Formats: sequence, C-alpha cells, structure tokens
Amino acid sequence: MEKNYFVHESSYVGINVCIGSGTKIWHFCHVLEEVKIGDNCSFGQNCVVGPRVIIGNGVKVQNNVSIYEGVICEDDVFLGPSMVFTNVINPRSFIARKNEFKKTLLKKGSSIGANATLVCGVTIGEYALIGAGSTVTKDVKPFALVYGVPAKQHGWISKAGNKLLFDNNNRAIDSYDQSKYILLNNEVNLLSQDECENAFS
Repeated sequence: MEKNYFVHESSYVGINVCIGSGTKIWHFCHVLEEVKIGDNCSFGQNCVVGPRVIIGNGVKVQNNVSIYEGVICEDDVFLGPSMVFTNVINPRSFIARKNEFKKTLLKKGSSIGANATLVCGVTIGEYALIGAGSTVTKDVKPFALVYGVPAKQHGWISKAGNKLLFDNNNRAIDSYDQSKYILLNNEVNLLSQDECENAFS
C-alpha cells in the first residue's frame, strides 16, 4: 500500500509507528517505536522522537529537537529550533530512572521559542507562547506570554500570536482576525460569537 506521508531516505522510523497523512519527516531524523504522529506534521532536520510519544495534527517541529518519552503535543503545536525537553527531574548517569519519567503536555496551538527549555512535568496551556531562550519550570496558563530564566508571565497572547491589550472592562480584540477575548479571574477566554454579542454589546 502506498504511503501517504514522506520520510527522507536518511531518516529511520522504528516499529509500530503510526504516521498520519501529509506528514513530512526530513533529513537525519529518528522516530522510535510506538510513536503516534498525526496528519500534516513537519519534522525538520536532525529530530528525535522518543518511544511512545504522542504528536497531534498540524504540529511543526523545527531543526534539532528531541522529543522524549512522556511528551504529548496536541494539535497545532509549534516547537522552535533546538528547544529542549527533559523527562527526569534528578538525572544521574549511574541510576536508571525510566520508571520515573514525568509527563509533559503541550496543549493545542501552543508555541515554544527557539532554544527554550521545558523542565519535565509541566503543562503548557492552549495557545500559550514561550519566548526564545526561556526556561520553563512550572505550568503555563492558556494564552499566556511567558519568557525569561526562569520563565515568568509578561502578558497575554491571542490565538494568532499577537499581544492582547485589555480595556477597562477586561476585553480585548485581536486586529488579525477580530477575535474577541475576556480576562476574568486572571484567566483569558476566547469568546464565541454568542458570547461576543453579550460581552461587547
């Protein structure tokens, strides 16, 4: 049966790997066993995907990224060049801690900047944006703009990746697509059409 995805001849795919339609895996990549990769993903040069990693649809992985066991990327996640995952809090070369791998969850639409590091066990909320070179040591809220070492929140970001500026009524509109947001109890929500009519009337 003809494959409906592309794997460059220099890359290696292990056993029991599921790769979705339209996905492209480029030069010098290694996908280990029992990985699940969704549709229309892209893996740049020199990427490693560890065993049992789960990758959603539309995920873009830039060059030199290793995605270790315990990582889950939901749909439309962006992993910038040379960003770093971990999966053990207290690694020692002389102690095997594979039974202590921690889960790291990147929720739908979140983006991780180049050379950022995610300490294992964190959850990155929907559409959050992690700045380049940051070190993330704790959970990040949906739509949060986070950067620094250690990473701290510096505002809110829209679904399109634009900084949100809230008015006195805690409302914001993204100029990119006119989507509307509300800030309540230090959390941002993207409003549906019906919610917009009530909140912005």
